[in-house]
Amino acid sequence: MDKKKILKPIALLLTIGLAACGIYILKEHGKTRSNTLTLYGNVDIRQIELAFHDTGRISHIFVQEGDTVKAGQLVAEMDPIRYEMSVRELEGKEEAQRQILSRLLAGSRPQEIRQARARVKADEAALHNAKVTYRRIRELARTEYAPKQKLDDITARLETADAELRAAREALDLAVIGPRKEDIEAAKSRLKAYQAALALARQKLADTKLYAPSHGVIQDRIMEPGDMAFPEKPVFTVALDRPIWVRAYVPEPDTGKIVPGMEADVTTDSYPGKVYRGWIGFISPTAEFTPKNVETPDLRTRLVYQIRVYVCNANNELRLGMPATVTIRLDQPLPQGRGPGSSVCQNN
Repeated sequence: MDKKKILKPIALLLTIGLAACGIYILKEHGKTRSNTLTLYGNVDIRQIELAFHDTGRISHIFVQEGDTVKAGQLVAEMDPIRYEMSVRELEGKEEAQRQILSRLLAGSRPQEIRQARARVKADEAALHNAKVTYRRIRELARTEYAPKQKLDDITARLETADAELRAAREALDLAVIGPRKEDIEAAKSRLKAYQAALALARQKLADTKLYAPSHGVIQDRIMEPGDMAFPEKPVFTVALDRPIWVRAYVPEPDTGKIVPGMEADVTTDSYPGKVYRGWIGFISPTAEFTPKNVETPDLRTRLVYQIRVYVCNANNELRLGMPATVTIRLDQPLPQGRGPGSSVCQNN
């Protein structure tokens, strides 16, 4: 039998097989199939590190690795004794300054004014008596019936009485006028400073309790009771379960076929046959080469755009890094605005 006649059918079959393989590869790498775009990616979430605002020794930790936490849930606590003492100290200072300001604003009491007036009258009488005595001693000194020293003593007493009267009158004027405006303003400013310091101390006391900022799962429990906490040292790593998305890459020729807000279906190998509703929430404005862990060597040199497909994950089945397949219908109505958001999950 002629070998050429045998090789022709074999070559034809090989050609057909290679063509079929090429078509399959194109379909499996996100090429448009009729009115559907299929992409491949991985589930992605945000992670945060929880730490105390101040320094202190950890007294209690209330959650373990793998525990689900809710927003506002207490997860750890520091020994609060030092912060409680600081609050009590500043509360005393703030109250004392408040009383000082109240006294300044109230002005002089009626009793204090009456006392100042009585002191003025007493000093006036003392001055009058000193003047009479001075005149008498002065006449006696002229006739040498009184020694010179006695005249000097009564002269000094007269000057002292006059000075005391002037001081008493000034004190009466101050008592009637009341405190200076500058003293009142200084007292007000000092009170505000104490109030601010007290508010800060109370906030530091509140910060001895560590709360979860959002829903999530405790991924790592880094510290234990008895450890010394610092603001720069995290106590937990929390994986947030809201929002959750699939990070995928769109080939440059297909980028113009999708817009943010378009609905998408997501499937995973972990839950075969189960479809998760989602929508395109982000399309990168810059191109990049296909990540090496995503595509085959010949496709790594192609430009792609990263997208985020937000997914409804009501039962918390999707986990970080899980491979996922995204299917987008290209014939769906274009969304208005940025997209349906959580309404997709509510209608799911």
